[in-house]
Amino acid sequence: RLFKRRKQGEQNALLGSFVVLATFVTLCNAQCYFIPNESSTSNGCKDLNGVTHQLKSDWETDNCESCHCDDGGIECCNTAAIPMDYDRDKCQAVLNKKTCTYTVLEKKNPLKTCTVKAWVL
Repeated sequence: RLFKRRKQGEQNALLGSFVVLATFVTLCNAQCYFIPNESSTSNGCKDLNGVTHQLKSDWETDNCESCHCDDGGIECCNTAAIPMDYDRDKCQAVLNKKTCTYTVLEKKNPLKTCTVKAWVL
């Protein structure tokens, strides 16, 4: 009986570890990043290009990212669904910056599309 409880405890710990790991994988796939404000007295946020944005403002970048400035800094997240599960040896992902969409094309024949099994936003 003691062995059964110990085994159940180990299974619960293992299940908890998987939940934590799955959470980190999900967060890693969120495609967001944060740029902390350099000064706490700032009334804006400076982006990676050196442009200052007003506090509480939102904007879209040329690289299909949606950004927000607050007291802590800038948070930007990708707005384009990113292809993940495709033949990377045979195919390449191409971003259309006007529509913020990816197309996955064969490297040898760029007129032919490739099958994508999974996308991440």
